[in-house]
Amino acid sequence: MTIDALIASRLLALRQAKGLSLAELAGLSGVSKAMISRVERVESSPTAMILGRLAAGLGVPLAQLLTEDREAGRRLRKRAEQEVWRDPEAGYLRRQVAERGSDGGAEMVEVELPRSTRVAYPRWTGQPYRQRLWLVEGGLRIDYGDEVFELAPGDCLDFGVDRPLVFKTLGRSGCRYLLVISPG
Repeated sequence: MTIDALIASRLLALRQAKGLSLAELAGLSGVSKAMISRVERVESSPTAMILGRLAAGLGVPLAQLLTEDREAGRRLRKRAEQEVWRDPEAGYLRRQVAERGSDGGAEMVEVELPRSTRVAYPRWTGQPYRQRLWLVEGGLRIDYGDEVFELAPGDCLDFGVDRPLVFKTLGRSGCRYLLVISPG
């Protein structure tokens, strides 16, 4: 199954599980009914911004749109088993290193942002959660509501999803970071 097909099936399943029509999800997410329909029919590959808005409108972590339901209790997750998604517009790469378990534990995501990339997410309206970002390579600016943080390799930032977020690469190269996501 391609990542676009996985996103389509997860989006449809989550929308139906919450009893939402296309129009209702469009109203909650700010994404047009037409775009939601195209994503669900695998006719369009959503951008990071669209996925973020859809996840916020559904009140689920972004990972629920990008990963299949798995058995709990797996201790080893090989790199080849980790879902990878590339934003068709910005070209950024997102690897689901570890999924959040049914016990509500932490989730790990590796992100590679190309040079001159800007990705914006709306304020989260679902169950709140915290994120810890550890910058591995490059430079990154994070706008967390009205606060601005500029990170260099090795820096670690703790923040929530209670405010709008903007990620922007700094310098002449892209950046790579690890996100650890835990319940709020």
